[in-house]
Amino acid sequence: MPSTAIEAGPAPERSARPAPGHPVRLALRLVVAAGLTAYILWKSQPRLVLAAAAGADWRPMTLAVLLVLVDRALMACRWVLLLSVVDGPTRPPLAAVMRIFFVSTFVGTFLPASIGGDAVRAYSLARLNVRGGDAVASVFMDRMLGVASILLMALVGLLLVRDLAGNWTIVGSLAVAAAGCVVTLLLVFSARTAAAASFLIGRLPGALQHAGHRVLESIRRYAPFHRQLANVLVCSIAVQALRIVQAYYLGRGLGLNVALGMYFAFIPLILLVMLLPITFNGIGTSQAAFVWFFARVGVEAPSAFALSVIFVALGVVGNLPGGVLYVVGRKAVARTARRAPDLSA
Repeated sequence: MPSTAIEAGPAPERSARPAPGHPVRLALRLVVAAGLTAYILWKSQPRLVLAAAAGADWRPMTLAVLLVLVDRALMACRWVLLLSVVDGPTRPPLAAVMRIFFVSTFVGTFLPASIGGDAVRAYSLARLNVRGGDAVASVFMDRMLGVASILLMALVGLLLVRDLAGNWTIVGSLAVAAAGCVVTLLLVFSARTAAAASFLIGRLPGALQHAGHRVLESIRRYAPFHRQLANVLVCSIAVQALRIVQAYYLGRGLGLNVALGMYFAFIPLILLVMLLPITFNGIGTSQAAFVWFFARVGVEAPSAFALSVIFVALGVVGNLPGGVLYVVGRKAVARTARRAPDLSA
């Protein structure tokens, strides 16, 4: 079993390596996150936000923590299901896959949205002798089915609060998410769409063209696996439902008198906002979204801001097991290095 998610096995194809973020873009995301958070906090009055958090009842919040551990387990299981298309001889051990998943979620805490964590996951999987295209395709399908589950839950939310359907920003966001899901389905199941995609990929430079064709080929391999894809979608919907219930119990802890149905209406839309690769881990954008949506049901800005911060913090708590695995793996590597005989003498 590998010592860490990003240290085991031979080097993969170069296309599987996650490209480092441009310093200017990273700095811009930090500025946006800090500026947006500071602005929303200032508008919400810091003193009142602290008062709302200080008066929280931690008993329902403890239940939310337990639920986030359950949703992380479900997320890991759905990725394992997607890896069923990998050929038997090259399929990595389950323990190694689980380790990669949890460590990559921890690393993704410090990277823009989920994209950085996804890149680390694909790269780490490729280091276990999985083809780079298969590694990227498994992570891509996992992400898109996750987006599809959020989209389905958001559509349920629009049925609960129908006047949200008149907001063009919300409708536009849902349309973009729906378009991404539809394109993914067509790539998997439509030979004509795959041929068009292959033609477009053929216009790319040599290295990107080769990598693009390999990823497209791997995505197309999911076409016969209807049951696995359906199971992954069901798991993804269960994950979103758990996140909604987590937010509900956090709200209960803060003393918010908001019906569970409103959380089902708002949280999927907020999660779509948090997926945007604008800031780190949805910091800033989530605060703005929570304050805006929950104001519709009479929640004052300080309480909504406090809920948003605790909701993001809960996601970080769910990623901590990966941090523990990473630290333990690093220590194991150090111990092995100390025990190795010195062959230079």
